[in-house]
Amino acid sequence: MSSLSFTKSSLTRGKDEVYVAAVALRATKGPAQLFMSAAYSLGVWDLQHFMVIIKPSAPHLNSQVPFSSSRCPKTEATVFDFQPEDPEDIYTALAALSGRAVPGVVLTRKLRKLPRSRCWFVGYGEGDAVDKAYEFNNTWEVDLRVGLHDCRHYTNGLVEQLTGEKLVLEHLRSNGGQS
Repeated sequence: MSSLSFTKSSLTRGKDEVYVAAVALRATKGPAQLFMSAAYSLGVWDLQHFMVIIKPSAPHLNSQVPFSSSRCPKTEATVFDFQPEDPEDIYTALAALSGRAVPGVVLTRKLRKLPRSRCWFVGYGEGDAVDKAYEFNNTWEVDLRVGLHDCRHYTNGLVEQLTGEKLVLEHLRSNGGQS
């Protein structure tokens, strides 16, 4: 794998910043949810949900995700992720854990600020990264299979599409989550 520098420089001003973030996996309320929260708190890499965040260099006027304010658009980050349609449903969880495909969905939402923890800068997008992410989403197969076609594969694929960097999650993992 090529060496990833993951540093910002003055030579890349005007390019969209691409980040990878991790959050706790969602689960049914009760013991399963408690277990997932504990695993996330302990930093268990395989029990985290990964997503891609794009912070545009300039306000993005894509109508697919409206800005929350009627004022002039701000440079807000956009989150892209892939998960089961109903991640808190026990039957979905059992099917996914048994290796069967479950209905998945690609989600997109806005963030005013980047997460303070478990969020890594991974590079700069070429061209309009938000538009490229929407194009990627239009071709993404939405049948989710844990370990074969899940949030990790989505994150790796989208980051490669945007920055050209391959297997970014493996690189982050091998560096202990340090970029």
